Amino acid sequence: MSQLPTFTPIDRETWNRTPYYDYYRNVLKTKYTVSIKIDITILIGLYKRNEYKFFPCFLYAIMRALNNSEALRTCIHEGQLGTWDYLSPQFTLFHEDDKTFSDLWSDYHPNFNIFHQNILNDIERYKNVKGIKVKPGLPSNFVPISCVPWISFESISQDTSHDSDFLKPIIRFGKFYQEQEKTLIPLSIYVNHAIADGYHTSEFLNDLQYIVNDAESWL
Repeated sequence: MSQLPTFTPIDRETWNRTPYYDYYRNVLKTKYTVSIKIDITILIGLYKRNEYKFFPCFLYAIMRALNNSEALRTCIHEGQLGTWDYLSPQFTLFHEDDKTFSDLWSDYHPNFNIFHQNILNDIERYKNVKGIKVKPGLPSNFVPISCVPWISFESISQDTSHDSDFLKPIIRFGKFYQEQEKTLIPLSIYVNHAIADGYHTSEFLNDLQYIVNDAESWL
């Protein structure tokens, strides 16, 4: 966005989630994955009619929902637990010639047209640059989101082999498909239980469905 992201430390003495954070962070170290199908029927019709690209359209909806969730904006930054006022997407760009990918990032903007253009500009600039991290300056408020466009998965999970201070969610979505009169897309969110319970994750997923259903108001 036009202003730099702001990180606000959490006062653990007054934070009502402190005992839950301590338990799932230090005692029963728990992460979980939820996979669902998002109905994108309305979005599909609108993005085609307006000649937008699907990826930045759906990415925008995901980022809107994430930035509506204080729980999912909670993380550790420079050793301090706190929340960002907004997150920006880190996403993957697939190279068709050698079947590798590169990580890009773009600054989030609440205005859809600005966001859409930011994503297209970055893809165009870095589409032929190889390597895992190709765009410099990855901001600390990034959140990883990627697409697996070759399959309509039922479930997908991700974990790391060691503990780390990375608490932000990881989101994957797959190939959309037709089911009767609906167009559905599989989406998976990997969550650290220390920052978000099932309620918070469900709230995000329900909000994402609402934003997609309401696409006519922002496309």
